[in-house]
Amino acid sequence: MIHQRALEYLLGLEGAALLRSFVEESAPGFGRARVAEMRRLLAIAELDVEPVAVERISAGDGYRVWSRTYDEPGNGLFPLEEEAVHGILTELGAGIDVVVDAACGTGRHSEWLAGRGHRVIGVDESPEMLARARVRVPAAEFREGRLEALPVEDGRADAVVCALALAHVRDLRPVFAEFARVLGPGGHLVISDVAQEWIAMGSVPRVRLDDGRPALMPGHRHRTSDYLGAALPAGFAVVSCAEPPAAPAVPLDAGPEALGTLGAEPEGAGGGTGGTGPWEQWPWSLAGVLPHVWRAVTGGVPNLIIWHFRRGPADR
Repeated sequence: MIHQRALEYLLGLEGAALLRSFVEESAPGFGRARVAEMRRLLAIAELDVEPVAVERISAGDGYRVWSRTYDEPGNGLFPLEEEAVHGILTELGAGIDVVVDAACGTGRHSEWLAGRGHRVIGVDESPEMLARARVRVPAAEFREGRLEALPVEDGRADAVVCALALAHVRDLRPVFAEFARVLGPGGHLVISDVAQEWIAMGSVPRVRLDDGRPALMPGHRHRTSDYLGAALPAGFAVVSCAEPPAAPAVPLDAGPEALGTLGAEPEGAGGGTGGTGPWEQWPWSLAGVLPHVWRAVTGGVPNLIIWHFRRGPADR
């Protein structure tokens, strides 16, 4: 079980801001302001609650629940991620025919690819997500399967896209071996994933199970060496790698004295206070409690990593 409490997350943000100020330029009163703010947080009775006991579940179980609301309103990472991924795919030109959308979900990228004339094979382990994808993209072919065992013939694809899925996978090596197997010689692999810094800050999908229990899906922090350690032995060469930041870096100043909207009545067993939002909205609702600290911690930190690999030499 994982035990989460809003107070501890907020104190962690303050500590992370202090660590940044220890090696980066900051206002003279920045550190003292953070310590004073931590004392005020500790004095707020509504934050002194029992932690929420959270179960770790498989990606398949999580997406079974998440499929009901996955596209409404959508993930805040989608616009930036789609701009990067679609930009790479557009540059590949007309030589790309068959594209495997690995971990296709509800068909977000499959729809875009099919709309540009590609023959799309979408693969996902969640039958519930695939059911939505088939309605959304009738022109594509969808197959149920795992990333470690793609139900695609050897050398069938000209390109493979895998979007925001590898953080759910502990060992990347068998997945990259499968990508290499289904790609033809010179085939392209485009990957987007959540940056490991953001996973460390709580960017892990959360759901409530049918009986109301809170649960987290797998969120593994892959470093650059993890991707390369899986890709290079599988015969891939790096074409490009980008890590777009969530927001530009900001000066580390003292920030306002107010603590957001804290001090409201607690919401009860749902897991959160009036100022922190319900558990389902953590950690993003907690950013609004300490917006100046959130900016200090996250400014300039990448929230995505975008890879373009090619099977064989990187030059075209």
